[in-house]
Amino acid sequence: MKSSIAKLFKWVGIALGGLVSLVLLTLGVIYLITTSRMKQTYAVPSHPVAVSSDSSAIAYGKRLSQMRGCTDCHGENLAGKLILDAPVVAKIYTTNLTPGNGGIGGRYSDADWERSIRHAVGPDGKPLLFMPAQEFFYLSDTDLAALIAYLKTLPPVDHVPPKSSIGPLGRILYLTRQMPLVPAELTDHASEHPEAPTPGITVEYGRYLSTGCIGCHGQEFTGGPIPGAPPDWPPAADLTPSGNLKHWNESDFIRAMRTGIKPDGQPFSQQMPYQTLNAMTDDELKAVWLFLKSLTASMPSTGR
Repeated sequence: MKSSIAKLFKWVGIALGGLVSLVLLTLGVIYLITTSRMKQTYAVPSHPVAVSSDSSAIAYGKRLSQMRGCTDCHGENLAGKLILDAPVVAKIYTTNLTPGNGGIGGRYSDADWERSIRHAVGPDGKPLLFMPAQEFFYLSDTDLAALIAYLKTLPPVDHVPPKSSIGPLGRILYLTRQMPLVPAELTDHASEHPEAPTPGITVEYGRYLSTGCIGCHGQEFTGGPIPGAPPDWPPAADLTPSGNLKHWNESDFIRAMRTGIKPDGQPFSQQMPYQTLNAMTDDELKAVWLFLKSLTASMPSTGR
């Protein structure tokens, strides 16, 4: 009897040992593959933009940095901050964009800014983690030039952001395309950069302004789980006519973007960065609303 039990424990031990070895081997392979992709070099075509030092361009660039979400990720002073603190997934610190100690502003050329913002590729050709180039790739030359003009005027802030780290679950989510860890892979770097439509209360201009929303709400604006977000985050709202905004009108939309309070009196979730859209003018918000109303209806979903 004792001999049988001993043999059983022996085989259980062998099986567990084999399982642990398999798990470690799998994690090792995942680590090697993801690290290789994160260190891949990209050859991005040069695309000069005419950056002006004109005060009006700089002022517009500052507003763009707010409405396009730069301050939401990099902080109000754009000196970088911790934006994701879930070690098993990732611990992500954003870049210090100022010319202070630890920042890139003092050494970036106009070409470096263009490549980093539109392509999520650094001066060394390596991809920038989590930089949402899929939202910025189609930023017009005029708008991008204004944004760069403003970034070049930032006062120095001494801050050396810690190095970001990607946990095992984050690497698995990345490989299964559930986490946009390397946005450079999602971009056709050879595509043209069209100019923005003429500003106005039009569907076309609203579509252009709304590209900053696709990172959370998706290419079709139907919402759902936010790629790479912690599991306790609420899903993004469905912004199509049959979704979360179906009982809203234009006034409701503008008021919510200004106050963070929905028409039913409930606040947006903390993950909804309505403060960035607060930088938009009423006419810009009207254009966004017009575009959202033009979307193809989908099944409604709950969301922020």
